[in-house]
Amino acid sequence: MSNKRVFLQPAYVLHRRAYRETSFLVELLTQEYGRLTVVARGVRKAYSSTAGLLQPFFPLLVSWGGQGELMTLYAVEAKKEALHLRGECLFAGLYLNELLMYLLQKWDAQISLFITYEKTLFALQAGLDPAILRSFEQCLFKELGYGVLPQSDLSLHQAFLPHHYYRFIFEQGFMLSKMTDRLGQTNLFSGKNLIAIVKEEWNEDVLRDAKRLTYLILAALLGGKQLHSRQLLVY
Repeated sequence: MSNKRVFLQPAYVLHRRAYRETSFLVELLTQEYGRLTVVARGVRKAYSSTAGLLQPFFPLLVSWGGQGELMTLYAVEAKKEALHLRGECLFAGLYLNELLMYLLQKWDAQISLFITYEKTLFALQAGLDPAILRSFEQCLFKELGYGVLPQSDLSLHQAFLPHHYYRFIFEQGFMLSKMTDRLGQTNLFSGKNLIAIVKEEWNEDVLRDAKRLTYLILAALLGGKQLHSRQLLVY
């Protein structure tokens, strides 16, 4: 990265941790620059009001500068009021943040993903609908190039027949299953439900299969790493 400053960039805090005696290292999701790490210097001092802004789920405008991987935060201000997520909705928001922390490469701009993330947070304020999480996961995988389901109607219906079953193998995709006993096969899905996942035609059975597919994809992508927030979610 060249030595330059960026001003008033829409952003959200994904995570922060103490750095030296008076500072924070802050992981940001920004609209036009993707995920990046900044040093917020001196914000842990008693007189600093900035620490109160550097919280997850707070729509911010941030300014930073520097070069290399680690930038210096120069200014931060509230773009809107903080979003109030409580209970399971809070755990869901933390789950979104963990997904982005683990899966996003730094400085990889994902403007549409940023917009989807923000819309998802606002939706969570009204309560936790499992469809909100499943839709975000599908969008995330697609935007990052991990999408395993065809998106056009033609390719979707060419790939899956509603009354057939398909076995999912990561990096190979879906293969038609000829097994007669399909009980207990965690990587087996009906063509009907796979089509419904793409079209986001949610019901309880489709949501269960979407969650199961997400877990299979994440298990491969995370390589054994655990998402702590997911252990708190029942959805």
